[in-house]
Amino acid sequence: MGLISKESDRVPCAREMRPYATAFVARLTARNRLPLDYSVASLRVVDFLIDGLRKGGAERERAGKTLFGLGAYVGEVLVRRAGAVWLDFDAEQRAFFGQPVGVRMPDGRVWSPLGRVHNRFDTGGPEESLQTFYLTLHGRARGAA
Repeated sequence: MGLISKESDRVPCAREMRPYATAFVARLTARNRLPLDYSVASLRVVDFLIDGLRKGGAERERAGKTLFGLGAYVGEVLVRRAGAVWLDFDAEQRAFFGQPVGVRMPDGRVWSPLGRVHNRFDTGGPEESLQTFYLTLHGRARGAA
């Protein structure tokens, strides 16, 4: 979809996700004034961006890097706002989530923000809203905004 520049096809590992998300946001907001500030409210912007990709007719394969970047951003919101930490999935988790990395919440639950972004892209329904996902998310740190 052209929202991010060409990058290598290598998938970042957990320790590389924060810088990946930061670089993605810098590229995405360089020409567009998007309020991607790692707030919970900014997840609604992610919903709108994904909806725009869908309505624009983007195929999942062509939108793959953009979706990965948006998933990295959603994961980073969980890290910064909900007390999560990035983790590399083991083989069983990779098979279950279909993704190489995810986040572990303070209560030990594991989530796949990358998978949630793909679900939003695939179905587009309000039940797949990333903002709603955060607001109903189990395992957040107490007092997390």
